[in-house]
Amino acid sequence: MTGDGTRAVRAGLPEPEAFEPALPGPVFAAHYHLPGDAAGPYTYGRDTNPTWTHLERAIGELESPGSTAHTVAFASGMAAISAVLFSQLRSGDAVVLPSDGYQLLPAVRTRLESYGIEVRTAPTAQDAQLDVLDGARLLWIETPSNPGLDVCDVRRLADEAHRRGALVAVDNTLATPLGQRPLDLGADFSVASGTKALTGHGDVLLGYVSTRDAALVDAVRQWRKTVGAIPGPMESWLAHRSLATLALRVRQQSAGALALATALADRPEVTGLRHPGLPTDPAHSLAVRQMRPGHFGSVVSFTLPDTAHAERFLAALTLVDDATSFGGVRSTAERRARWGGDAVPEGFIRFSVGIEDPDDLIADALRALDTANADKANTAADAGNAS
Repeated sequence: MTGDGTRAVRAGLPEPEAFEPALPGPVFAAHYHLPGDAAGPYTYGRDTNPTWTHLERAIGELESPGSTAHTVAFASGMAAISAVLFSQLRSGDAVVLPSDGYQLLPAVRTRLESYGIEVRTAPTAQDAQLDVLDGARLLWIETPSNPGLDVCDVRRLADEAHRRGALVAVDNTLATPLGQRPLDLGADFSVASGTKALTGHGDVLLGYVSTRDAALVDAVRQWRKTVGAIPGPMESWLAHRSLATLALRVRQQSAGALALATALADRPEVTGLRHPGLPTDPAHSLAVRQMRPGHFGSVVSFTLPDTAHAERFLAALTLVDDATSFGGVRSTAERRARWGGDAVPEGFIRFSVGIEDPDDLIADALRALDTANADKANTAADAGNAS
């Protein structure tokens, strides 16, 4: 079997054809020539597109090397999440979601409940979702969780869920298929936002669902056709183009994130520091068993004393953009509580490490922390003088 870097470069490419590009350009078509019966691989633009075909084949090869995985691409990660949930659940069913997952899951919960679906939640850590699994139709796992970076045992949860008659879906966005392969660990679905590390340049909205089960993928594909949550051909082509550097990017990002987390560990103003690659992290031992070596993700999370302190820190950074999302080639950081959807302290920082030189990034972060501390001291002194 070829290595990850080789696979990422070659994934999904068509057979070489004389005088044609290695990766054909995007196909923009709402309809195709279709004489006679409506049969063939490409009939109408909401159903299929050659550019999707190459991308979906590529992602399947990364998610499940050595085995056949069927992949369906979507317009966004939320479109992919919704496709799994709403194609599999019916009124009267129960679903288990993480209580500490992506911030739009509470909105999804409200929608599911409005359709008569019972929603149960439990934290990611300690495999707590097992405690509310009995009788559920579907277990939704997010590991590492966003933004708290807790990890659960996918194989244990999948085995137990299947024993109790439930399907298992894993949100693999943060890990990427090079860091973790949920289908190999027993999951029925591997789902991700391709907006993040998979494409990595902050210029594409994309999502996907991968499964080895032909019946499950048919249901997901039918959902995409019904609601029209299709990716654009240009976005699909850009995503496939970006896969060629996936191995290089995630390796550099993971190494940089671990280096940054290590550097932050001794800062007294930093609390709640999390990164699965840190030997001191509560999730480290499980992450080592479950995730690929050296691929613990680009995200570091930590908490600064309060809102003002966090904002001073972010403002003082020079190599890091104050922006949401994660997994891009340029480092980003944000005070996550500003969105209001995550149960995190006001000073909680989600820091996504890009592909900058780690030494430069660490120096910038430490200098920004020093500046934030000095500004706090100056503000306090000014207040004292004024009184």
